[in-house]
Amino acid sequence: MASPRAHRSVEPHEEEPPPLADFEHLTIPTNAIRLHAVAQGKGPLVLLIHGFPESWYSWRHQLPALAGAGYRAVAVDVRGYGGSSKPAAIDEYRMVRHVADNIGLVHALGEQTAVIVGHDWGSPIAWNSALLRPDVFTALGMLSVPYAARGSTRPLDAFRRMGGDEEFYIAYFQEPGRAEAEIEDDVRGWLLGFYVGASGDAPPTGGGTIATVPHGGRLRDRFPRVETLPAWLTEDDVGFYVGEFERSGFTGGLNRYRNVDRDWHDMAAFERQPIAVPAVFIGGDRDGPTLWGAAAIDRFAQTVPNLRGSHILPGCGHWTQQERADDVNHILIDFLRGL
Repeated sequence: MASPRAHRSVEPHEEEPPPLADFEHLTIPTNAIRLHAVAQGKGPLVLLIHGFPESWYSWRHQLPALAGAGYRAVAVDVRGYGGSSKPAAIDEYRMVRHVADNIGLVHALGEQTAVIVGHDWGSPIAWNSALLRPDVFTALGMLSVPYAARGSTRPLDAFRRMGGDEEFYIAYFQEPGRAEAEIEDDVRGWLLGFYVGASGDAPPTGGGTIATVPHGGRLRDRFPRVETLPAWLTEDDVGFYVGEFERSGFTGGLNRYRNVDRDWHDMAAFERQPIAVPAVFIGGDRDGPTLWGAAAIDRFAQTVPNLRGSHILPGCGHWTQQERADDVNHILIDFLRGL
């Protein structure tokens, strides 16, 4: 971990994660909550949105690269994570709340527009932000999860079908407290198993996919035994994530999954609506959401008509911007410069 430096906040910030050199930690009031964000650089604003179970830190390789290319890169702890507010009610994590958070964040940073880039759950948060407010979010980057317009099928019905005779992980996450109990029994072990198991470096599990769980079982029972860390993940990285989730818990992140049907109702007016702004997609050929989203990628000509590129990285698993940092940096900077 690099040595700390002084940092400033929009407001005083409690329990900040350990700062890295040259990163600026901010606490930003928006949408009746406070968001912790980490910024670097000057120039046009690029907002970076993480997924589960991650934090602003998942963009640690992109922040300096984007700053060096002439952009103001801001990576957020979304509500429920890290140093950001953690509302108690489940419906406070519905998609429209996240979009409103992002709009307020852009304005609180003194800007009127931004490019928004998201990974994992951050990708739907990013694409819904661009869908609902293209006047604010003028370009879009999607990592791992391709845009799929709202359809006629209730999401939980689809996820239950995906599980077959087992429970698909999103269905498994629905019951409050169930996944939390599994994870918090051994935070480090669970995170490490999930990170490696969903990566391009995952060894064979011998027991099926880690995306499903036998009824009455635990997700971690499918995780691989981790003997050594992959090259993209250091002990310091693992320690940072463990420290964040030991402080924050997992309920805020899991509550995002618990709103999928609520989001479907909220977005009824946008059924089959295409994304109008310029966009880029980056996935991995060993990433579950990219592979499950093959049909959505095939429809990009209709659903993302201003697509500037779709990139599938060989050997890459789910943690796109961490596993293939240099590739992602080059693609994002080329995309930004072409806008």
